Amino acid sequence: MSLFDLAGKTAVVTGGNGGIGLGIAKGLAGAGAQIMIAGRDGEKNAKAVAEVAALGGVAEAVEVDVTAEGCGGALVAAAVDRFGGFDVLVNNAGISIGKRPEDLSLAEWRSVIETNLTSVFSASQAAYPVLKSRGGGKIINVGSMYSIFGAWYSAAYSASKGGVVQLTKSLAVAWRPTTSRSTSSCPAGSPRT
Repeated sequence: MSLFDLAGKTAVVTGGNGGIGLGIAKGLAGAGAQIMIAGRDGEKNAKAVAEVAALGGVAEAVEVDVTAEGCGGALVAAAVDRFGGFDVLVNNAGISIGKRPEDLSLAEWRSVIETNLTSVFSASQAAYPVLKSRGGGKIINVGSMYSIFGAWYSAAYSASKGGVVQLTKSLAVAWRPTTSRSTSSCPAGSPRT
């Protein structure tokens, strides 16, 4: 029994080469979507594409670092070039550095914020014209229960995911008139925002 049908649709998944992202890619492919996996590790990307294909899905990969200037445009261009466009963007790429706040360097703070928050803005901003030209689409930003509460070892991660929730709300309000929807979701067992 299929819960929903994405036949004829294409989804871009950042950080789609492992963990939650690969699970999302497989789930979307299982519903019929073509998948563009965006990740910085070419070998992991190839393995993820093979795993999706083994399940009968269609997938391609683009090797990108979501923190790089222009990355959002590059991954959007790759999806448009390979599939002619896309209908869903899943901003999943993320990292965490488990340290007490007083031990966290500014470089480590910036790395987490750039990966988990700035990349969501960059990819969403690049995706918006494509989704708008197609009459709408879906942007799904992966949040965390740490967007609601903190932990001694996750100040940067918690701040970044709190930012993702607020960015998601702002994008939803800004882009609602053009029928593009933006949603924040949390891993299983976490509160939804």
